[in-house]
Amino acid sequence: MSVSSELVRRAEDACRAATTTKRLRERIVALLRPQLAFDGHIFALTDPVTRVAISPHADLPMLPWPRLPEMIRWRYLSVGNRWDRLLDSPGPPATSLLTSTTDPAESPAWSHVQRDLGVRDTATVAFGDRYGAWGFLELWRSTQTFGAAEIAVLAGLAPTVTAGLRAALARTFDEPSEPATSPGPAVVVLGPDLQVRSQTKDAAAALLRLLPPDEPMPPIPAAAYNSAAALIAQEEGLPIGEPWARVQLGGNRWVTVKASRLGVDTTGDIAVSIEPTSAELRLNLFARVNGLSGRETEVLTLLGNGLSSAEIAGRLVISEHTANDHVKAVLAKAGARTRQALAARALGAG
Repeated sequence: MSVSSELVRRAEDACRAATTTKRLRERIVALLRPQLAFDGHIFALTDPVTRVAISPHADLPMLPWPRLPEMIRWRYLSVGNRWDRLLDSPGPPATSLLTSTTDPAESPAWSHVQRDLGVRDTATVAFGDRYGAWGFLELWRSTQTFGAAEIAVLAGLAPTVTAGLRAALARTFDEPSEPATSPGPAVVVLGPDLQVRSQTKDAAAALLRLLPPDEPMPPIPAAAYNSAAALIAQEEGLPIGEPWARVQLGGNRWVTVKASRLGVDTTGDIAVSIEPTSAELRLNLFARVNGLSGRETEVLTLLGNGLSSAEIAGRLVISEHTANDHVKAVLAKAGARTRQALAARALGAG
């Protein structure tokens, strides 16, 4: 089962037609279902820098919701087929549980959770490029294992889906900004098992905003669970990245979810904070989704700080003509007509 040109073409059509990352993921899952029979799936976005999972699109009928924190915790400690390892390896960005280890019991996620749920095998494909990590898809099967040809299908579609995810995220910066609000501190305290212990009065509303509006369930802080699980993996010597991630709230609004250990004891509780994303982190994300080079990212940052071309030239020790060329390149890649429009989109102002 090779990746046919027709399958790639249909994936490209799905990427062009989908206006949001959620719609894109729905279309890709629907496209793959006739090709690769599976019983459940998780299609999550990731922060391009930290690779921490956010905004999961999932259908796992065999997983009881109370076991979700446990599943996330062990998934971050299962490195054999973890999405960051796939992106860092020289081989294809896809694998299955049974091809990444000689014994599935060596996978903490399988031995602690998935085995109890009747899962026989999983297949994972990671989506990333030189601008960052954008997400991963994991398929679960209860009756049979994934073959090499099926893994090749996932790997073959990775470049197309990666480009589609990044383009869809770039479009979020074009969405209208919602009225600014000034909520109080939003903090959730999780136990070592990632069960919620307490939260500030604004946390429930903040966590609800992190969920798709049509999810028929109570607020489940998936972004909070993932950041905390990344912290645990870091402490266990199995880091995926720093334990924070940027999450879109709706419109051109982003928040940063960050996990920190309370006290020095690594068996203590974990505090997860939710706060507006800083200008620096917004500019970094804007540069990545629009495919800016390192120099263009520097220019974008200086533009965001209000510098003129002459000031940019002086700061970067280049000619003003070269600075103007870089500014034009940034405007073209971001699809902005003016510097003011560029800054408003990148910083979420105006």
